Amino acid sequence: MANSEATPRSPCVFSNVLDILGDRWTLLIVRDLFFFGKHEYKEFLSSPEAIATNILASRLQKLVCAGIIDEMPHPQNKSRKLYFLTERGKDLLPMLVEMAKWGEKHLTQTEVMRPLFEVIRRDAAAFQRKVLRDLKNWEKANLA
Repeated sequence: MANSEATPRSPCVFSNVLDILGDRWTLLIVRDLFFFGKHEYKEFLSSPEAIATNILASRLQKLVCAGIIDEMPHPQNKSRKLYFLTERGKDLLPMLVEMAKWGEKHLTQTEVMRPLFEVIRRDAAAFQRKVLRDLKNWEKANLA
């Protein structure tokens, strides 16, 4: 039984969401899928946060079990996999946008985040539509 279908350990939705997403790495993988077009194991390893290989493998499996991402054999090399967001995973986009808004307001900014903050500030709904459209285009090209 997938983690997403297991009996929750708490009646609190926040606790149960944190059971899936509440470590320092999981949302960064989701971020990379949404905003940086990463779909391969080696691409996630290249993120600036420098996730360890064993942690990455564990978090990818956790996200697959939770139904947030799925995997498929890489079309050019069957020993590799491509990872992509499921509909359940795509439903996290508004939460990530709100986290970015909160972070811009309350945390020290780094210059690298400024373009994201500006586009969200200008029109968050249009930004979300573009992100989802880009994901759909990737899926059409790779999941067909």
